[in-house]
Amino acid sequence: MRCVYCNCTESKVIDSRSADDDRTIRRRRECTGCGRRFTTYETIEVSPILVVKSDGNRQAFDVGKIKRGIIKACEKRPVPIEKIDALTEEISKKIYNSMEQEISSKQIGEMVMEGLKNLDEVAYVRYASVYRSFKDINSFMSELQKMMEKKEEFK
Repeated sequence: MRCVYCNCTESKVIDSRSADDDRTIRRRRECTGCGRRFTTYETIEVSPILVVKSDGNRQAFDVGKIKRGIIKACEKRPVPIEKIDALTEEISKKIYNSMEQEISSKQIGEMVMEGLKNLDEVAYVRYASVYRSFKDINSFMSELQKMMEKKEEFK
């Protein structure tokens, strides 16, 4: 680590602490050349993931978009924000753990729908109606029928 005051490359760590919810380490250093102290931060480098949209365009993965979509689907439903955060975190982990640099928006949408199905059925239907862009009442009813059949299987 290069000293910001004298450009010396030798320093010793005086103190280390975690910061930013244990995602960053804050280190207090002392330059062996000039004796002055400075602070450095060490974070995990995350390689960017690109989302491939249905039209072929690519954009950076944004977990905030997933959370906003889930919140919108759960609007006026008895779903606590902790469960929404947990689902968002679970989906984000799946995406990062896949070790892929690109993921399709379709795959993300399916992950969200799978999570919502277990979280709240009404929120699931709301999200599915936008995600699958039902053209008419018959396609909407078909999706509801599938849900009802699966529910009957588990009884």
